[in-house]
Amino acid sequence: MATAPAISTRSLPSFEGLRPSTVRVSLVRLPLRAAGLTQRPVRGLVVRAATPIAPKYTSLKPLADRVLVKIKTVEEKTGGGILLPTTAQTKPQGGEVVAVGEGRTVGKNKVDIGVKTGTSVLYSKYAGTELDFNGSNHLILKEDDIVGILETDDIKDLKPLNDRVLIKVAAAEEKTAGGLLLTEATKEKPSVGTVIAVGPGSLDGEGNRKPLSLSPGNTIMYSKYAGNEFKGSDGSDYIALRASDVMAVLS
Repeated sequence: MATAPAISTRSLPSFEGLRPSTVRVSLVRLPLRAAGLTQRPVRGLVVRAATPIAPKYTSLKPLADRVLVKIKTVEEKTGGGILLPTTAQTKPQGGEVVAVGEGRTVGKNKVDIGVKTGTSVLYSKYAGTELDFNGSNHLILKEDDIVGILETDDIKDLKPLNDRVLIKVAAAEEKTAGGLLLTEATKEKPSVGTVIAVGPGSLDGEGNRKPLSLSPGNTIMYSKYAGNEFKGSDGSDYIALRASDVMAVLS
């Protein structure tokens, strides 16, 4: 154990109204081992947020309008075969429906779940509760948190559900109104795009579908921080959001 030399204030000049004191300050340096620490490299911590379901439970039946989805496996490599570190692996927003509830009653009508088991779906990024069930990651969520059905690997083929709308985001402006070139850092994120597909509409108080007023091909302006963003296979940006987040139709 090493101790730093003591420091005395007697050698310091005194000021009016202050008296010299004999305060002693000792600095103690503890070896790593004495402090309970070692010099071995620290490995990355793995945090599992999923709620574990005991192995003795082999089936899970969602209630009402809830859906059980088996989460798609996280991509551990890029398309070129490069291994991705955990911090760079994108959290999946899709999976396969493995169980559905019996639906819900709206008004006097019984409304069934709009997706079936075996269907591939995309869901809102922060929706539902993650489960570690039967050795795989699952998500139990409300049907309304499902963005749409996607049976291919291309987001432009998404079939939105309920009041969701799929939009292809317009390219960012390359120049200012005065003709100055914009760098990537100064390009403003656009909130304008073209409607690619629309859902069947939301339910009214009696459980009937109310069709959306938007149509594929419409150019629209939407709320800046709404929806779920996706990257298309062609490199284009897409966003799926609720029709209520569309602010205007442009022409």
